[in-house]
Parts: sequence; C-alpha cells; structure tokens
Amino acid sequence: MSSSPSRSVARVAWVVPVVLLALSVHQFVTAFNLTATLNNGQAAMAEVTRYERSDRKDVTHVELDLLVHMEDGTSFEKTRLALPYSIGHRVEADSLDVTVLQGSGQEVVITEIGRTQISIAWSNGAMAFIVFLMAFVGVFSWNRWLGRKEEESGAS
Repeated sequence: MSSSPSRSVARVAWVVPVVLLALSVHQFVTAFNLTATLNNGQAAMAEVTRYERSDRKDVTHVELDLLVHMEDGTSFEKTRLALPYSIGHRVEADSLDVTVLQGSGQEVVITEIGRTQISIAWSNGAMAFIVFLMAFVGVFSWNRWLGRKEEESGAS
C-alpha cells in the first residue's frame, strides 16, 4: 500500500512539535541555570570590553564582551553575550556587577538584569510549550484524519 503525498507531509509535520518541545525545554533549562548562578554564584566585577547594539528592524539585540575580575585576583573573558534589545540599555556602562558560577550552564550573569532574564526564559519556555501542545494536537489530528480517510478508501 503506497502512501499519499499528503500523508507523507503529515508525517514529516511531526518535526514542528518536536522542535517546539526542544525549544521549550531549552528555555526552561536556561531559566534554571540562570537561577542557579544568581543564587549560588560569587559576586564579581566585569569590565565591558565591547558593547554592540543593533538597531536594525530585522535584528534588534545587544551583544557584549566582558572581562570578569574575580575577588581572588584572577580574570577571564566572556565573549559574545547576547541580550534582548529591551533590556540592553540597562547595561550601557564601563563596568558591571556580575554573578559567576564556574562550570554552570550560565557561568556569568549580569546581576542587575538577572531576574529579568529569568522571567524572559520562563515566559519563552511557557509560550513554546503552549504552541507545542497546539502543534501536537494539530499534527496528531491531521495524521489520524488521513489514516481514517485511507481506511475508508481502502475498504471501498
């Protein structure tokens, strides 16, 4: 029994809910990692070595590089930290207070905007999960409907 083109597309459509679920899980893990760093990390001072803000309509974000100075005198660099454009203006400074938790998923968190980033990650995860549920129901229903339609046409 050969499969119709629409049945093949319906099967491939399972990629959409899978990707949405992966995005949701990623955002929830990010929220947990940010929380862990803020709650368990060490306070430090970071020097902003590069601050780049994109004001284009299609790409609006802030990206910066930090040179983090730890209390024990050691330093390390964190590059290409991307921030949402909506909170990027809050970190326009030469130096920033940061919280550091070496080895965690989010090693460096800018202390001033950390709670906001956690809220954004939770919101993104929740929205992606809701859309995942909608996509799952849609793709499941579509595949089921096509299966029934094939059974009916096969029985005739």
